[in-house]
Amino acid sequence: MKVLVIEDQLIAAMQLIGTLRLLGHEVEHQKTAEAAWARLIETGYRLIVCDWRMPGMNGLDFCRKLRAHGGDYVYFILVSTTKITKESRDEALAAGVDDFLAKPVDPDELGMRLYVAQRILGFTTQVKRLESFLPMCGYCKKIRNDKEYWQEVEIYFHEREGTRFSHGICPDCYQKVLAEFAGKHPSAAEISPRV
Repeated sequence: MKVLVIEDQLIAAMQLIGTLRLLGHEVEHQKTAEAAWARLIETGYRLIVCDWRMPGMNGLDFCRKLRAHGGDYVYFILVSTTKITKESRDEALAAGVDDFLAKPVDPDELGMRLYVAQRILGFTTQVKRLESFLPMCGYCKKIRNDKEYWQEVEIYFHEREGTRFSHGICPDCYQKVLAEFAGKHPSAAEISPRV
């Protein structure tokens, strides 16, 4: 996996990067959360290992900004030199942190966390893919919404996207259904909409 590491202390960063590479991951390192933010927006990393205490924007502020931004789910591991207390854990969870590691980072512990992160990211990708399908009746073309209620396509899209439909008839349907009532079979050019 591609991992974005945010660590301002050089020795801690080198240890973390070395461990991640030994575990088979591709790593990019940024010294500040501000620089990491620019790279995240540009490249779309889905796994971040971030120091808690940094000058400027700290790890929790970075995670809050990430969660407020939305987009694909990013698994966020917070690394701290101080002992995690109930209060600090609650604060981190409220900020959107997924997992914690204590410094110095134990390679086995990190490997286990990354294995879990990879599974969760795989599941979120699968859920997103499944959510992109709309259950539609093959006969009446109604769509089933989140409340198991079947509604007209036009209403479904208007409620979610504000989309409004205008109705017409395409050239193929005109030929199959309406042309015989008109007594002639006009060409597609004759029935194309005029703007």
